Amino acid sequence: MVGKLLRKMASDWFLAGMLTAVLLAAAFPKFGAAGGAMHADVASDVGIFAVFFLHGLALSTRSLLAGLANVRLHLLVQALTFVVFPLLYIPFKFAFGGLIPEGLMLGFLYLCALPSTISSSVAMTAIAKGNVPAAIFNATLSSLLGIVLTPAIIGLAMEGGATGGLSLGQAMLNIATLLLLPFVLGQVARPMIGALAARHKKFINTFDKLVILMLVYSSFCDSTASGLWRDNGLGVIVLTLAGAAVFLAAALMISSRVSKWCGFSEEDRITAIFCGSKKTLASGVPMARLLFGAHPALGLIVLPIMFYHQLQLFVCSIMAGRFADRFNTVPHPAPDAGGLPEPLPARAGS
Repeated sequence: MVGKLLRKMASDWFLAGMLTAVLLAAAFPKFGAAGGAMHADVASDVGIFAVFFLHGLALSTRSLLAGLANVRLHLLVQALTFVVFPLLYIPFKFAFGGLIPEGLMLGFLYLCALPSTISSSVAMTAIAKGNVPAAIFNATLSSLLGIVLTPAIIGLAMEGGATGGLSLGQAMLNIATLLLLPFVLGQVARPMIGALAARHKKFINTFDKLVILMLVYSSFCDSTASGLWRDNGLGVIVLTLAGAAVFLAAALMISSRVSKWCGFSEEDRITAIFCGSKKTLASGVPMARLLFGAHPALGLIVLPIMFYHQLQLFVCSIMAGRFADRFNTVPHPAPDAGGLPEPLPARAGS
């Protein structure tokens, strides 16, 4: 299974696209940097607005409401995402703050504050035979709460509440305008053009990924121009990968143990594990652009979520397959065709 996943990742055009975007930004930073010929500020705003309009258009309100009833599970998942995960940052910073550059450490804080992802949380839950309606509800609720809670957590953790030149209030206004507003408009438009969007789901998913690649490119252009690669070497990549692995392992362990202590069914435990440990790249990169503005370390800030995204897909795919195997156990056949036990052999002399 591991070999199959590695081959799948090797053929993943989106992963290759992220690597290419970073390399292009290192080679041609002026084109995508602020004030460059790409007009990245305008292109980013238009792309982000379009992506979240399409997210609102694609979300089925009926599927969301189907998972509404399991309140204890919802409280656990949201607490894991927005309370436990941010608290993990405190011992992490205490242990590794002297080793990790300031911009990258801010990226780990941002990773901890992000909401869960929708698509992979639901997909992994479905593969593992978990509670899919509850996964849809929790992943969607997490994304909506993240519009408010993510900048609030960042503001509380950073002295003064400033995020790279933007006040916290201005950052939240930008997020509401370019994330929440188009999402609501998409939901409003769903009865009219939702069926059309469903027929072109593959195109929408591709467009979503292309916008993320554009945002990754423009973010790294700004950071390259500010000396990202001049001041940081290969060690930053190693530190980012190791840090992302630490957070993923901690999140999976805590979500698994706590959901078991709470006495949830196996299906609900699966939902808690996959929804409570995931972090969104699709919303994370656009939100970073809005939240941190022209922060000189923007490339470093988005680096942890880029690594975490790939790790969570790889590890959780393996876990989902193992959870699903519990339904693939073939029961032992009955002793004979009639379903009755075979007679005992007669003893000698009887």
